[in-house]
Amino acid sequence: MVLDQAGWHGAKALRVPDAVTLVPLPPYGPELNPVERVWLYLREGFLSHRVLDGYAEIVAACCQAWNALTPERLRSLTHQPWVQKVTS
Repeated sequence: MVLDQAGWHGAKALRVPDAVTLVPLPPYGPELNPVERVWLYLREGFLSHRVLDGYAEIVAACCQAWNALTPERLRSLTHQPWVQKVTS
């Protein structure tokens, strides 16, 4: 399991099963966290530099962005060679 080392993601009483390996990311490395690339794609392509008139338009913009995240797009955004090494 990949951890981003956020302070609230750790607990001294955490018991990790033998079948799970924790792989911490460096203290600061957003480019290494695959979900950061997803957020960047959503912000740059759908959610930034826009003025939305009310709640309904905000929901519509978010739905449009969410629907653009096809399985193929998610794979292309989140593929990292180091992830393959960790998971194999």
